[in-house]
Amino acid sequence: MARVHLHRSALGAALIAAVSLVLVVGQTRPAAAQCSETSFCSPSPSPSPSPSSTSTASTSPTVTPSPTPTPTPSGADSSGNSINGLASQRFNQMITNQVLGSVLLGVNEQVNCSDCVSAFGSVGSFMAGIHGRKELTNNLSLLAGIAYTQYSENGYHVTGAPIGAFALRYDLTDWGSSRPFFDIGAVLTPFERARYSRSYMTSLGAVSLQSTTDASNYAVYGRAGWISRLSPRDEVAASFELWQLWQHVSGYSDPAASLNPFDATIATGTDSASLVKLGGQWTHLFGGSVEGNINGFYVHSFAANSGIIATVTGDGLITPTMGDQGWFEYGSRLGFRLATGWVADIFVNGTLGPQPVGNTVHGGVGLRINY
Repeated sequence: MARVHLHRSALGAALIAAVSLVLVVGQTRPAAAQCSETSFCSPSPSPSPSPSSTSTASTSPTVTPSPTPTPTPSGADSSGNSINGLASQRFNQMITNQVLGSVLLGVNEQVNCSDCVSAFGSVGSFMAGIHGRKELTNNLSLLAGIAYTQYSENGYHVTGAPIGAFALRYDLTDWGSSRPFFDIGAVLTPFERARYSRSYMTSLGAVSLQSTTDASNYAVYGRAGWISRLSPRDEVAASFELWQLWQHVSGYSDPAASLNPFDATIATGTDSASLVKLGGQWTHLFGGSVEGNINGFYVHSFAANSGIIATVTGDGLITPTMGDQGWFEYGSRLGFRLATGWVADIFVNGTLGPQPVGNTVHGGVGLRINY
């Protein structure tokens, strides 16, 4: 019996050892094997597949429009040509100043008359002042006048311009009723406020500008003539005159403008011109109370020089040239004798001719006192 129990004990021990071995081995197997052997193990998640490329329909590329180029204006040549217009305005200004100065020197009065003083005013060019003459000796007289004037011609405008003139006249009265006479004198306008216009065309439109600056005018002249007293009522005279004119204009630049692609800067400069005048006059007494005068001169300018030196964008430096010019100057007066020594005058003066002088009219009234 003891032998049987021993065999059973050995067999039991062997079974226990075998079960233990199985348990140990099962505990050390990989997790993957465990999952495959039990229904309670969730399988490891498989890696997510990479998304496959989805083919899309091809599209045309987006085209960004190029900016529209800013147009480059043309018209520099037109801007440059406008400088010649400025030179014409300034030449006209010199001539107008000379015509107004002649009024102060008694251009509408007879060559030989008694001492007188006249207060006057004119339109066309606004002018107000006084002028007259004073006999210094039997042969020598002083002619003088002063006035304030404003005038506009040919695209320019002058304001705030005091003007004065004086001359000495030597009349050889001891030669009799037909004799020579001589004048020498000057016209002075020391200050003027001048406004000049300049216009030109561009591909973007028309440009019109006005610039203001200061100017001054000076002139000297000499006159030689012959006077004849045809009767107590008639006096005629013919004369030759030589004038030298100067005009100084301060520099300036174009004013600010919304459209001025070819702007200009004008340097300070002096215009000049020489004039030769040849003409005559007739003074007649109608009845006992009305006297009339007509006068006329052909004028020729030479050696004219424009003082303009302009710097124009697109053209550089421009210096206009002035050729010789020719025109007529005329004048007329009617005087009404109101009482002894008192005369009311109506007068007109002007120019006739091509540009840059053109056709101008300056008329006015005056009250003259003879003494």
